[in-house]
Amino acid sequence: MRQTMAVLAVALAAGLSVSTAIARTDVAVELSVGPPPVVYEAVPPPRVGYVWAPGYWDYNGHRHVWAKGHWERERHGDRWVRGEWHEHDGRWTLTRGHWEHG
Repeated sequence: MRQTMAVLAVALAAGLSVSTAIARTDVAVELSVGPPPVVYEAVPPPRVGYVWAPGYWDYNGHRHVWAKGHWERERHGDRWVRGEWHEHDGRWTLTRGHWEHG
């Protein structure tokens, strides 16, 4: 019984950490310091059924970190919006890569 309770507690904690991580992807990032220069990544040859998501500078709460380009499974009717930073009045705002309908 104790082992079962311990396993359930670990599973519950793991589930909560996953849902927290998922929820955090939508948090807006705004900084007074812009990202470093873009890292050049060679775009691989096209893959049927996939869209190339280019790399971009993300922010991990402490510093800029490079999020490497990767393949996203194509979603018919949607388009991939690349991750990028925008500057306005000395403030930098991050829009992470995501799918948009239409």
